Amino acid sequence: MVVIGAGISGLAAAWYLRQGAGDRIQVTVLEGSPRIGGKLYASEVAGVSVDAGAEAMLARRPEGKELARAVGLGDDLVLPGTTRSAVYTRGTLRYLPKGQVMGVPSDLTELAKSGIVSPGGLVRVPLDQILPATLVRTDVSVAAYIRARMGAEVVDRLVEPLLGGVYAGRADMLSLEATMPRVAAVARSERSLLTAARQLVEEAPKDAGPVFTSLRNGVGTLPEAVAKASEAEVRTGVTVRELHRTETGWRLVTGPVPRPEIIEADAVIVATPGPAAARLLKAEAPKASSELARIQYASMAVVTLAYPVDAFPEPPASSGYLVPPVERRPVKAVTFSSVKWPHLAKDLVLLRCSIGRVGEEHLLQREDTELVSLATAEMADVMGVRGLPLDSRVTRWGGGLPQYNVGHLDRVARVRAAVAVQPGLAVCGAAYDGIGIPACIGTARTAAARILDHLAGGGE
Repeated sequence: MVVIGAGISGLAAAWYLRQGAGDRIQVTVLEGSPRIGGKLYASEVAGVSVDAGAEAMLARRPEGKELARAVGLGDDLVLPGTTRSAVYTRGTLRYLPKGQVMGVPSDLTELAKSGIVSPGGLVRVPLDQILPATLVRTDVSVAAYIRARMGAEVVDRLVEPLLGGVYAGRADMLSLEATMPRVAAVARSERSLLTAARQLVEEAPKDAGPVFTSLRNGVGTLPEAVAKASEAEVRTGVTVRELHRTETGWRLVTGPVPRPEIIEADAVIVATPGPAAARLLKAEAPKASSELARIQYASMAVVTLAYPVDAFPEPPASSGYLVPPVERRPVKAVTFSSVKWPHLAKDLVLLRCSIGRVGEEHLLQREDTELVSLATAEMADVMGVRGLPLDSRVTRWGGGLPQYNVGHLDRVARVRAAVAVQPGLAVCGAAYDGIGIPACIGTARTAAARILDHLAGGGE
């Protein structure tokens, strides 16, 4: 049994296979890069272990917490010190209004108090309640629907930065169904988006606890623990170039072209990003390959800075802030890591600046020193920081974030339908049902269940 890809999806798939089959199968995980973990990776900045990729996971979706506990990291789960965040808009930092759903306001008073939209933009929002219904019978872009209901400013200064913080994408391209499913569901039945947002806020559990959780030494510590618990043979620096069906299973071609290595497997889980999965599936599942190749990916960089506390005129009080594209600033989001996760503080202010959205690839062509300069200039301008950071780190995630553009859910359904007719083959990862850690783990569990069913004789 082979899993291709040692990001959290592939490693979780290996762990689920072990839970389902025990010692009856041998699982090998093949990873092309020199290390495991994909976008979950932590390293030291100013002597403190800080995540360089994803730094939190949804606490209200169980898969991430459950897996962490299962592999022995339950005692390392930590909750945020604060989740209050802001938007840099119209010249200053303004806190997100209470009662918003992915940027969609439900309370006009709170929206007015936030100051995020202009007086003219605020007046436009309640027109949603008297305008004719915006019929949503097929998937549409987030921007198209919300703009029609609440106006351009809500999209540009609230929804856009929130979606950009998650996907590094654009609201006029991202799918309403795939990125805001709760809003999409009510859009099909409720004429007023404002009324629908109020309904969603009222339905939310009042005692659900914090939205996010992390691990004491970073969620970058999760992959190694999962790999160890899976008892799989994990091989790094091994690129799978071809995947072919055989009479008894699958043949994988790895290694350099002049000296290929052939690996035989009863079943295969492809846990790579869309472009790599498309190449691997081209021979045996061409329809799936074609659909996966159409998924666009965004690139970004994370600049981590460490400052002495007295570099700030006032210590940061929020977990961070988002920057709308209309502000035309290179930094799209800032996380005050040592505020959000107080255990990191150690007399320092640790923060992460995210740079890069779809359409802003030119920013990422700059040298690391230039990206650090952009981040330090952002801190000086917005937070009044004095002096240079004590330490810095630049991490580049080229093609790291799949874009769930309009039609994404139908595309994923077509991929899975094409894969389903191939016995002993499954796919998982961030390209399918969500880019967060719990969502990736959820796809891994589904893929492992399909393979276990096949090996038990329940498949074709």
